[in-house]
Amino acid sequence: MAQKEIVKLLHAQVERLIADHERVSAECRALTKERDKLLSEKRHLEERVRELDTRLRSAELSEVMRGTGGGNVTRARARVNSLLREVDQCIAAIKHEQEKE
Repeated sequence: MAQKEIVKLLHAQVERLIADHERVSAECRALTKERDKLLSEKRHLEERVRELDTRLRSAELSEVMRGTGGGNVTRARARVNSLLREVDQCIAAIKHEQEKE
């Protein structure tokens, strides 16, 4: 009789473990789905921030170039210099490619 009780007890524990495993697996799938959704939303928001930052820098630059508003002239000059360096790098890259041909 003691063996039957032990078998019943082990069977009940196994059933509980299986149920727990199924519950935890379902929760894991739901959390993974939620994480993926949140990561996608985060990427979208980061892209939007970069886009808005670019628009803000362009607006500040154009404001200073027009002489309107109280824009930061030093920052605008730095941005213009950065753009000029980028143009110079592009020209140098084009010249380098032409010399290869």
